[in-house]
Amino acid sequence: MRIAVMGSGGIGGYIGLRLAKAGEDVTFIARGEHLYAMRSNGLRLESPLGDVSLPGVTATDDPAEVGTVDLVIFAVKLYDSEEAAAAILPMVGPKTTVLTLQNGVDGVDLLARSVPRSQVVAGAIYISTYLEAPGLIKQTSGMTQMTVGGRNDPAIAAFRDACALAEGISLQAVDDVDPVLWMKFVTLAAFSGGTSLMRSGIGAIIADPEGRIFMEQLRDEGMAIAAAKGHPMPDGYVQQTTSLWQMVPPETQSSMANDLQRGKRLELEWLSGRMHSFGKELEVPTPAHTAVYRALHLYANGAPAQ
Repeated sequence: MRIAVMGSGGIGGYIGLRLAKAGEDVTFIARGEHLYAMRSNGLRLESPLGDVSLPGVTATDDPAEVGTVDLVIFAVKLYDSEEAAAAILPMVGPKTTVLTLQNGVDGVDLLARSVPRSQVVAGAIYISTYLEAPGLIKQTSGMTQMTVGGRNDPAIAAFRDACALAEGISLQAVDDVDPVLWMKFVTLAAFSGGTSLMRSGIGAIIADPEGRIFMEQLRDEGMAIAAAKGHPMPDGYVQQTTSLWQMVPPETQSSMANDLQRGKRLELEWLSGRMHSFGKELEVPTPAHTAVYRALHLYANGAPAQ
């Protein structure tokens, strides 16, 4: 199958590299120094599963050069969604499936402003990767867990088969992915908000009594929002998140925390900011998420001018 990766950073670059290494026809859409590095030296991955170097990759900044593909993996930051959704149209034919692996719960609605909603499939991915340098992806976790909708979609079926042959990707396709998206949203909003605001790895945060209370408050507010929206968390969710915080390497931070440290734009509006807006809409108190949103709002568009 022909696959285009729109957004070739930590998530898109990782999946695309794994698929290309397994022999799939993958084109990376990138820009700037990252694009130059891929064209010059290919794409590299540093991973606990073993480092990978892919010297010959197909990369461009112009989707019109690619033509129609079977699957677009849409992995741009949420603040780039509308511009990127319009840009992929030359690659989207009547049988193309667009798979959004973005954070939050707004990805499908944002994409559907440009792409027919019937061709958009959502997915949730649990992975700890980031762009260490142009052309270099760093993975700090092991196996990648991914759940996507559209189980009966031919492109998703082919994607599932391709992932089965690729190292480092575990994929499940389901009929209704909404419960999975909401569970990740609640989990990630707490993790991103806590590690960003407290500027620390999760280990130190949960070892501190007040830090742990704040993380639990972020989680519990998210659970209340999800329940009010008709997506209650399953039994055992609280213990599951507690175990997750204890199991990951203690230095682990969210991608938003990494972006904050590097002075980059944040996905704040679609994580704690979305919890804040849902809270106002539903009249559900969200004091912890509101604190994160307001405290980090100054940095939402990158480091403020001094």
